[in-house]
This record gives sequence, structure tokens and C-alpha cells, in this order.
Amino acid sequence: MDIIRLYRDYGIPIAPEEHQHSRPGWVNTECPFCTGNPGYHLGWNEDNEYFFCYRCGYHPPTRTVSTLLKIPYASAETLLRVYHINRTLKQIVTQPKKSFLLPYGTSKFRKQHFTYLDQRGFDARKIEGLWKLQATGPIGTLDGDYRFRIIIPFFWNNEMVSFDSRDVTNKQTSRYKACPKTRELIPRKSILYGLQEHWTDTGICVEGPTDVWRLGVNSFAVSGIEYTHEQVRVMAQTFKRVAVIFDDEIQAQKQAKKLVADLKFRGVNAWNVKITGDPGSMKQNKADELVKSIIK
Repeated sequence: MDIIRLYRDYGIPIAPEEHQHSRPGWVNTECPFCTGNPGYHLGWNEDNEYFFCYRCGYHPPTRTVSTLLKIPYASAETLLRVYHINRTLKQIVTQPKKSFLLPYGTSKFRKQHFTYLDQRGFDARKIEGLWKLQATGPIGTLDGDYRFRIIIPFFWNNEMVSFDSRDVTNKQTSRYKACPKTRELIPRKSILYGLQEHWTDTGICVEGPTDVWRLGVNSFAVSGIEYTHEQVRVMAQTFKRVAVIFDDEIQAQKQAKKLVADLKFRGVNAWNVKITGDPGSMKQNKADELVKSIIK
């Protein structure tokens, strides 16, 4: 389906290329099902032709177009036929795989990176060393702009395979900006962020790296509230017990409950832990107490 033409014809805003939710092979717009959560969460997969919101999951095409354009269901069905492209005639261009690199200009922390973490209540120097964090200053490029960011390496089996980054100025359009998919050795959404060498039978699943930094080495992140089958498989192979701690937003809690069910189906003793706000914003002493109550 020519979703870009459909969106343009009906005045639906599309995520610009530099936006954090813009990814190769996807066309993103605001999700009409995520009330109260503005952002380009709803993606259309151009290769396999389906809608998927990174906050609330899969949505059927006809229902999605009907809700998005505020038109009757029958009219949405007609539009889908009108804008559909026969995939056998569609030329899909695959980008060549590039070398895995950290952004040019990546180096050690500067004062502003320590200050950013300290202001968020982290022990900045401890966090930097434990999680092998790096940083960019006024120079930071890799197929795009990565200036003034904390560079967050993702390791798997002792090898750096990808990275994420966090803006420390709070002025950039994208707070988080990940490694270009064409450069990842292993996709971030196929693995878990954390320190594998410290994991035990009990793990604490959270959304992102800052949550992991707060809860410590027994925790791991799935990079957002949306998780993949590969990540569930890895969890089931690694842990016997998993406490899921997502933030207190409605969609996040729905996904937490869904993840608990998926893990239980695979034989993992999983449960949802509700907190106020998000783990990364907890006071460190409260986070430590929470971890102790889980890791018994």
C-alpha cells in the first residue's frame, strides 16, 4: 500500500527522517489508539504491510485507517484497495550493510555529561565506568547528528554490537537516538541491555538504559515498552524468575502485563511490579530497597 501518498492526500503528519521513531522500512505517524500519548508511535511496515504501534502493539489495517482518518469502516476498506500496490510489482531496495562504528567524535565524558547524570540523581562517575559509557561533544556524526550525547554501548556475549544515545542538552528533537540499523551487528530489539556476566536466575525487566542504571546489575532493558519474540526467548533461556517494572502509564502497564503472560507461557515465574513514575526517576535508596525485595 502506498501509505505515504495516502497520508499526504489526507493531511496526516509523518515522522521526519531525523525523528527518534523514524526507522528504515517504516512510515510513522501519531497513533489514534494511544490517547494521551502524543508522538509518532504508529508505524506502517513497508515490506510486510502491517500497522504496529511501539506502545500498544498490532492494529488491523482497515480498523486503523478508519480510526486514523475518522471515516466509516467500509470507506476505509475502499481506500485500502485504491492505495494498494501489488507487492510483486514493487521494487524493494535493501540498504547495504555498513560497518559497525560509534559516532565520530566519541570520547570520554566531559563536564556536561557528568552534570546531566548528577542532576538526575545518579552517581555519574560510577555509572560511566560500570556501563562503559562514552560521550560526544560539539562533534558527533554517524549517518546523522549525534552531538552532545551520552553514548550507550550494547554488549552481547562480551562484544559491542550496537548502541543507543541520550541527549544531555534537553534541546534536541530526539532525546534518544540509536545506532543506524544498517550498522548494528545484532539488532538491539533482538537482545537485552544489561551486564550478562552479573545476571542470576532472577532478573528485573525494565524499559530503557536509565532504568537499568538505577536498578543495577540484576536488571535488563528491552529498549521501550514494546518487546520482540526474540527478547522473550532470550529471557526464558536466561532467567527462572522475572519481575517486570515498566512506568505507570496506561499503555506501559498493558504491555507489562502482556509480557508477564508471555513469559509465564514459556515457563518463567514472572510478575508485574507497579511503581509511581518510572524506575529511572526513583530515589537511589528506594530503588535499592526495591531490588532487595525482588532478589531474595
